[in-house]
Amino acid sequence: MATAKPTHSFKTPCEQCPLRPLPHFREFSSDELEFVSKFKRGELAVDAGATILVEGAHSAHLFTVLSGWGFRYKMLEDGRRQILNYIMPGDLIGLQGTIMGEMQHSVEALSPVTLCVFERDKLMSLYNKHPSLAFDITWIAAQEERILDEHLLSIGRRTALERAAYLIAFLFERARKLSLFNGRNVIPITQQHIADTLGLSIVHTNKTLKKLAGRNLIRWQDRGCDVLDGEGLMQVAGWEGLREGKRPFI
Repeated sequence: MATAKPTHSFKTPCEQCPLRPLPHFREFSSDELEFVSKFKRGELAVDAGATILVEGAHSAHLFTVLSGWGFRYKMLEDGRRQILNYIMPGDLIGLQGTIMGEMQHSVEALSPVTLCVFERDKLMSLYNKHPSLAFDITWIAAQEERILDEHLLSIGRRTALERAAYLIAFLFERARKLSLFNGRNVIPITQQHIADTLGLSIVHTNKTLKKLAGRNLIRWQDRGCDVLDGEGLMQVAGWEGLREGKRPFI
Protein backbone atom coordinates (compact mmCIF):
# COMPACT_ATOMS: atom_id res chain seq x y z
CA MET A 1 0.00 0.00 0.00
CA ALA A 2 1.47 3.35 -1.02
CA THR A 3 2.02 6.03 1.62
CA ALA A 4 1.76 9.68 0.72
CA LYS A 5 4.66 12.08 1.30
CA PRO A 6 4.32 15.87 1.43
CA THR A 7 5.64 17.97 -1.42
CA HIS A 8 6.08 21.73 -1.55
CA SER A 9 6.61 21.94 -5.31
CA PHE A 10 3.28 23.69 -5.98
CA LYS A 11 0.81 25.73 -3.99
CA THR A 12 -2.66 27.12 -4.58
CA PRO A 13 -2.73 30.63 -3.08
CA CYS A 14 -5.29 30.80 -0.29
CA GLU A 15 -6.73 33.89 -1.97
CA GLN A 16 -7.51 31.69 -4.99
CA CYS A 17 -8.70 28.64 -3.05
CA PRO A 18 -11.47 26.94 -5.08
CA LEU A 19 -13.39 26.20 -1.87
CA ARG A 20 -13.74 29.81 -0.75
CA PRO A 21 -16.44 30.80 -3.32
CA LEU A 22 -18.66 27.85 -2.40
CA PRO A 23 -21.75 28.99 -0.43
CA HIS A 24 -21.28 25.99 1.88
CA PHE A 25 -18.28 27.62 3.61
CA ARG A 26 -18.09 30.74 5.75
CA GLU A 27 -15.97 33.65 4.57
CA PHE A 28 -12.54 34.44 6.03
CA SER A 29 -11.66 37.89 7.30
CA SER A 30 -8.59 39.46 5.70
CA ASP A 31 -6.55 38.82 8.87
CA GLU A 32 -7.63 35.17 8.98
CA LEU A 33 -6.81 34.68 5.32
CA GLU A 34 -3.37 36.21 5.78
CA PHE A 35 -2.64 33.94 8.74
CA VAL A 36 -3.82 30.78 6.98
CA SER A 37 -1.72 31.73 3.93
CA LYS A 38 1.39 31.79 6.15
CA PHE A 39 0.30 28.71 8.10
CA LYS A 40 0.10 26.66 4.90
CA ARG A 41 3.41 25.08 3.93
CA GLY A 42 2.54 23.45 0.62
CA GLU A 43 0.34 20.83 -0.98
CA LEU A 44 0.33 17.06 -1.12
CA ALA A 45 -0.89 15.19 -4.21
CA VAL A 46 -2.13 11.69 -3.35
CA ASP A 47 -3.03 8.85 -5.69
CA ALA A 48 -6.18 6.79 -5.17
CA GLY A 49 -5.44 3.98 -2.72
CA ALA A 50 -2.52 5.75 -1.05
CA THR A 51 -2.36 5.97 2.74
CA ILE A 52 -2.33 9.57 3.93
CA LEU A 53 -2.02 8.93 7.68
CA VAL A 54 -1.29 5.68 9.54
CA GLU A 55 -2.71 4.62 12.89
CA GLY A 56 -0.04 4.80 15.60
CA ALA A 57 2.19 7.16 13.62
CA HIS A 58 3.33 10.65 14.55
CA SER A 59 2.95 13.26 11.83
CA ALA A 60 4.49 16.71 11.67
CA HIS A 61 1.60 17.91 9.55
CA LEU A 62 -2.10 18.67 9.52
CA PHE A 63 -4.05 18.58 6.29
CA THR A 64 -7.13 20.19 4.79
CA VAL A 65 -8.65 18.33 1.86
CA LEU A 66 -8.56 20.62 -1.18
CA SER A 67 -10.01 18.12 -3.65
CA GLY A 68 -10.94 14.44 -3.82
CA TRP A 69 -12.43 11.75 -1.59
CA GLY A 70 -10.98 9.57 1.17
CA PHE A 71 -11.93 7.68 4.30
CA ARG A 72 -10.86 7.17 7.92
CA TYR A 73 -10.60 3.61 9.23
CA LYS A 74 -9.30 1.27 11.93
CA MET A 75 -8.00 -2.27 11.44
CA LEU A 76 -8.12 -5.36 13.63
CA GLU A 77 -5.08 -7.64 13.83
CA ASP A 78 -6.72 -10.20 11.54
CA GLY A 79 -7.20 -7.60 8.79
CA ARG A 80 -10.85 -6.77 9.34
CA ARG A 81 -11.50 -3.09 8.66
CA GLN A 82 -14.02 -0.64 10.07
CA ILE A 83 -14.50 2.54 8.05
CA LEU A 84 -15.34 5.36 10.46
CA ASN A 85 -16.12 8.24 8.14
CA TYR A 86 -15.41 9.71 4.72
CA ILE A 87 -13.38 12.82 3.96
CA MET A 88 -14.20 15.45 1.35
CA PRO A 89 -12.99 18.95 0.45
CA GLY A 90 -12.80 21.28 3.43
CA ASP A 91 -12.27 18.49 5.98
CA LEU A 92 -9.36 18.78 8.42
CA ILE A 93 -7.40 15.59 9.05
CA GLY A 94 -4.53 14.84 11.43
CA LEU A 95 -5.82 16.96 14.33
CA GLN A 96 -6.22 13.85 16.49
CA GLY A 97 -2.45 13.33 16.45
CA THR A 98 -1.96 16.79 17.94
CA ILE A 99 -4.15 15.99 20.94
CA MET A 100 -3.41 12.28 21.44
CA GLY A 101 0.27 12.30 20.44
CA GLU A 102 -0.28 9.75 17.70
CA MET A 103 -2.99 8.90 15.20
CA GLN A 104 -5.73 6.60 16.48
CA HIS A 105 -6.95 5.77 12.97
CA SER A 106 -5.64 5.65 9.40
CA VAL A 107 -6.71 7.70 6.39
CA GLU A 108 -6.73 6.44 2.79
CA ALA A 109 -7.50 8.19 -0.49
CA LEU A 110 -10.55 6.93 -2.41
CA SER A 111 -9.73 9.05 -5.44
CA PRO A 112 -6.81 11.29 -6.40
CA VAL A 113 -6.64 13.79 -3.54
CA THR A 114 -4.96 17.15 -3.10
CA LEU A 115 -4.25 18.27 0.45
CA CYS A 116 -3.17 21.60 1.90
CA VAL A 117 -0.26 20.95 4.29
CA PHE A 118 0.10 22.77 7.62
CA GLU A 119 2.87 22.47 10.23
CA ARG A 120 1.47 20.94 13.39
CA ASP A 121 3.86 22.80 15.72
CA LYS A 122 2.44 26.16 14.58
CA LEU A 123 -1.09 25.25 15.64
CA MET A 124 -0.74 26.97 19.01
CA SER A 125 -0.14 30.31 17.30
CA LEU A 126 -3.57 29.90 15.70
CA TYR A 127 -5.14 29.48 19.15
CA ASN A 128 -3.16 32.39 20.57
CA LYS A 129 -3.67 34.91 17.78
CA HIS A 130 -6.93 33.96 16.06
CA PRO A 131 -9.65 32.76 18.47
CA SER A 132 -12.18 32.76 15.63
CA LEU A 133 -10.11 30.14 13.77
CA ALA A 134 -9.63 28.22 17.03
CA PHE A 135 -13.41 28.14 17.38
CA ASP A 136 -13.61 26.86 13.81
CA ILE A 137 -11.36 23.92 14.70
CA THR A 138 -13.54 23.21 17.73
CA TRP A 139 -16.62 23.33 15.48
CA ILE A 140 -15.01 20.90 13.04
CA ALA A 141 -14.21 18.46 15.88
CA ALA A 142 -17.75 18.76 17.28
CA GLN A 143 -19.23 18.20 13.83
CA GLU A 144 -17.15 15.05 13.40
CA GLU A 145 -18.47 13.81 16.75
CA ARG A 146 -22.05 14.47 15.64
CA ILE A 147 -21.50 12.57 12.40
CA LEU A 148 -20.02 9.62 14.27
CA ASP A 149 -23.04 9.64 16.61
CA GLU A 150 -25.33 9.28 13.59
CA HIS A 151 -23.15 6.51 12.13
CA LEU A 152 -23.22 4.63 15.45
CA LEU A 153 -27.00 4.96 15.59
CA SER A 154 -27.17 3.58 12.07
CA ILE A 155 -24.99 0.56 12.79
CA GLY A 156 -26.67 -0.14 16.14
CA ARG A 157 -30.36 0.35 15.35
CA ARG A 158 -31.10 0.72 11.64
CA THR A 159 -31.86 -2.29 9.50
CA ALA A 160 -29.39 -3.25 6.78
CA LEU A 161 -31.55 -1.54 4.15
CA GLU A 162 -31.87 1.61 6.27
CA ARG A 163 -28.12 1.61 6.99
CA ALA A 164 -27.18 1.43 3.33
CA ALA A 165 -29.74 4.08 2.37
CA TYR A 166 -28.50 6.40 5.12
CA LEU A 167 -24.83 6.02 4.19
CA ILE A 168 -25.39 6.69 0.50
CA ALA A 169 -27.76 9.58 1.23
CA PHE A 170 -25.26 11.07 3.68
CA LEU A 171 -22.39 10.91 1.17
CA PHE A 172 -24.65 12.22 -1.58
CA GLU A 173 -25.81 15.21 0.48
CA ARG A 174 -22.26 16.12 1.52
CA ALA A 175 -20.94 15.85 -2.03
CA ARG A 176 -23.86 17.81 -3.45
CA LYS A 177 -23.22 20.72 -1.09
CA LEU A 178 -19.59 20.72 -2.22
CA SER A 179 -20.49 20.64 -5.94
CA LEU A 180 -18.47 17.44 -6.40
CA PHE A 181 -20.76 15.94 -9.01
CA ASN A 182 -20.23 16.65 -12.66
CA GLY A 183 -23.30 15.63 -14.61
CA ARG A 184 -23.86 12.29 -12.83
CA ASN A 185 -24.13 11.70 -9.10
CA VAL A 186 -21.46 8.99 -8.81
CA ILE A 187 -19.92 8.32 -5.39
CA PRO A 188 -16.49 6.65 -5.87
CA ILE A 189 -16.90 3.74 -3.45
CA THR A 190 -16.98 -0.02 -3.84
CA GLN A 191 -19.39 -2.46 -2.23
CA GLN A 192 -16.51 -3.51 0.05
CA HIS A 193 -16.26 0.06 1.33
CA ILE A 194 -19.96 0.01 2.13
CA ALA A 195 -19.68 -3.37 3.84
CA ASP A 196 -16.74 -2.15 5.95
CA THR A 197 -18.68 0.97 6.93
CA LEU A 198 -21.93 -0.76 7.83
CA GLY A 199 -20.46 -3.82 9.55
CA LEU A 200 -22.11 -6.21 7.07
CA SER A 201 -20.73 -9.10 5.05
CA ILE A 202 -20.07 -8.41 1.39
CA VAL A 203 -22.84 -10.90 0.45
CA HIS A 204 -25.39 -9.16 2.68
CA THR A 205 -24.25 -5.79 1.38
CA ASN A 206 -24.68 -6.89 -2.23
CA LYS A 207 -28.22 -8.13 -1.56
CA THR A 208 -29.09 -4.92 0.26
CA LEU A 209 -27.80 -2.69 -2.53
CA LYS A 210 -29.78 -4.71 -5.06
CA LYS A 211 -32.94 -3.87 -3.11
CA LEU A 212 -32.13 -0.15 -3.30
CA ALA A 213 -31.39 -0.51 -6.99
CA GLY A 214 -34.69 -2.35 -7.45
CA ARG A 215 -36.48 0.71 -6.08
CA ASN A 216 -34.66 2.89 -8.63
CA LEU A 217 -32.82 4.76 -5.87
CA ILE A 218 -29.29 3.87 -7.00
CA ARG A 219 -27.50 2.26 -9.92
CA TRP A 220 -24.33 0.36 -9.16
CA GLN A 221 -21.39 0.76 -11.52
CA ASP A 222 -17.82 -0.49 -11.58
CA ARG A 223 -16.57 2.99 -10.77
CA GLY A 224 -18.99 3.66 -7.95
CA CYS A 225 -22.57 4.22 -6.86
CA ASP A 226 -24.76 6.40 -9.09
CA VAL A 227 -27.42 8.07 -6.94
CA LEU A 228 -30.72 8.31 -8.79
CA ASP A 229 -33.00 9.54 -5.98
CA GLY A 230 -31.41 11.16 -2.93
CA GLU A 231 -34.77 12.08 -1.39
CA GLY A 232 -35.94 8.49 -1.73
CA LEU A 233 -32.83 7.24 0.05
CA MET A 234 -33.45 9.66 2.91
CA GLN A 235 -37.03 8.42 3.24
CA VAL A 236 -35.89 4.78 3.42
CA ALA A 237 -33.31 5.70 6.08
CA GLY A 238 -35.69 7.87 8.08
CA TRP A 239 -33.05 10.62 7.93
CA GLU A 240 -33.87 14.30 7.57
CA GLY A 241 -30.57 15.31 5.99
CA LEU A 242 -27.67 17.52 7.00
CA ARG A 243 -28.68 20.21 9.46
CA GLU A 244 -25.96 22.79 9.09
CA GLY A 245 -25.60 26.21 7.56
CA LYS A 246 -22.30 27.66 6.46
CA ARG A 247 -19.40 25.65 7.85
CA PRO A 248 -15.81 26.67 8.56
CA PHE A 249 -12.62 25.24 7.12
CA ILE A 250 -8.95 26.02 7.62
